[in-house]
Amino acid sequence: MSAIEKNAIEKNAAQESDQVLQRRANLEELRTLGIEVYPRKFDPQATIDELVQAHGEKPREELDAAPITARTAGRILAVRSFGKANFLVLSDGKARVQVYIRQDALSERDFKIFKLLDFGDLVGVEGRLFRTKTNEFTIWASKIEFLAKCLLPLPEKWHGLTDVETRYRQRYLDLIVNPDSRRVFEIRSRVVTTLREFLIARGFLEVETPMMQSIAGGALARPFVTHHNALDMPLYMRVAPELFLKRLTVGGIERVFEINRNFRNEGISTQHNPEFTMLEFYWAYADYQDLMTLTEEMLAEVARKAAGADELPYGDQTISFKAPFRRLSLREAAREAASRKLGIDVAPGDLRSREAAAALAGKLHVAVTPAMGAGHIAAAIFEALCEGDLIQPTFVYDFPTEVSPLSKQKPDDPDTVERFELYIAGFEVANAFSELNDPVEQRRRFDEQLRQRAGGDEEAHAMDEDYIRALEFGMPPAAGEGVGIDRLVMLLTNSPSIRDVILFPLMRPR
Repeated sequence: MSAIEKNAIEKNAAQESDQVLQRRANLEELRTLGIEVYPRKFDPQATIDELVQAHGEKPREELDAAPITARTAGRILAVRSFGKANFLVLSDGKARVQVYIRQDALSERDFKIFKLLDFGDLVGVEGRLFRTKTNEFTIWASKIEFLAKCLLPLPEKWHGLTDVETRYRQRYLDLIVNPDSRRVFEIRSRVVTTLREFLIARGFLEVETPMMQSIAGGALARPFVTHHNALDMPLYMRVAPELFLKRLTVGGIERVFEINRNFRNEGISTQHNPEFTMLEFYWAYADYQDLMTLTEEMLAEVARKAAGADELPYGDQTISFKAPFRRLSLREAAREAASRKLGIDVAPGDLRSREAAAALAGKLHVAVTPAMGAGHIAAAIFEALCEGDLIQPTFVYDFPTEVSPLSKQKPDDPDTVERFELYIAGFEVANAFSELNDPVEQRRRFDEQLRQRAGGDEEAHAMDEDYIRALEFGMPPAAGEGVGIDRLVMLLTNSPSIRDVILFPLMRPR
């Protein structure tokens, strides 16, 4: 750091300290006036957004002919004085309104309150609505009530990486000064509501399943480990609710879903947060083809209701959520991509032979471990060569059995399962399959996962004897799907990072 930069930082810190001292002095002066500086209640007649929606477009003549008294509250985002004319700009997080302050229109007490206000304070105001000479929709204040002092200076501009970090660490500041951030989380709320209403309307029952589990099951992921003191036993934060939801289909709940948190002890990136929100649902007597059709219908409805359109910008692309979505076989996509990259014709059988698949991966510089079979290698080649090119919604279907321990095999191809992943904008948004309900085959798959775990794969699935026992009571044919809500919200709000759509993302300590 240069001496000039260091001096600038020290000067800013000193100025901020002076502001804090002045704000505290203003708070004490309010106390000396007998003001309750942290009052217990304020009764607004309407929010600022409601006022703007109801009256913000009315012309001057209409507001003057039939005076409207407003009583509202908000945070001060600007304070301006022009001689006897003074102005505040108040915000409720959704809309802003100007407030006109004149000494001769207020009580002596209220004007003294105004003189002690700072940028960021919370106030209530009452007065009539009018338009200024510049045609600005404004409240002519007749009363001011002090509600809370902002003791720390608010940031006035956001720019650069440092401020992005502050947005994530101090989301309350982000929401105060950045209306676009508020919009993201309003859309997120509508996404969850629309998903819930969509499934309930089709006969699905919403449930809650354990978030602390004795076996981390339902996905290939590394779990967080905790300990229950009274029972003296290890527990895992769930990586997926899948095995519990499928137990419910055994119990006769033919359509079931859950919206809740999953926890995976993995890296952090623009697409990964260790704590994330999933929709997971199961549909008895259906298969993965039925889920493709349902997913197309569901995402189009969510886009329209939550974001207002079924074609939306994402980065420099426009994503269309209109059905039908593209469909692409995993092995065929990997084979074609490898052929293009190497300039040779890769034979379809090369991705089904462990030796040939490993040799092909070597030519493509795709990492392979001894525990990986042909199916695992084929999936790794697909991830390396194809994922980033899948911009428009694409169902990638028919996964290798080796990487799908809970999926049902295709009747004519035991090395392949009836599974799809939905890719949009180059990343996975959903994962679904026809559910494996044969307890003997499920035990064999779990045993294979244990073999992979012994070979060093920390994400391999554990054995779950109770789940196999449940299957032995008989589970109907079914299809299940998980949808990553955080990533879906990223797409619908044109947000480049998952941290933009999680109110309080996990951050490394400063």
